[in-house]
Amino acid sequence: MTEHQPENQRFILEQDGYTCVLDYTLQGDRINFTHTYVPFRLRGKGLAEILVRDALAWADQQGLKKEASCWYVANILNE
Repeated sequence: MTEHQPENQRFILEQDGYTCVLDYTLQGDRINFTHTYVPFRLRGKGLAEILVRDALAWADQQGLKKEASCWYVANILNE
């Protein structure tokens, strides 16, 4: 399950003792997703996509304008 940590401006997803991270910056009504990281042992399981989609859903609920410096998030935004 994705956890939002607003004090750290990130979303995390923990599995098998490892942490996947999606970092963002927030300025006014704009959120910029800056970095996605999935530990090597967890790659290929779709965890980054779950993390990003949950974060995008949260941003939509907040009425934020979404931007992505992170290529992975940008790809999902452009689907």
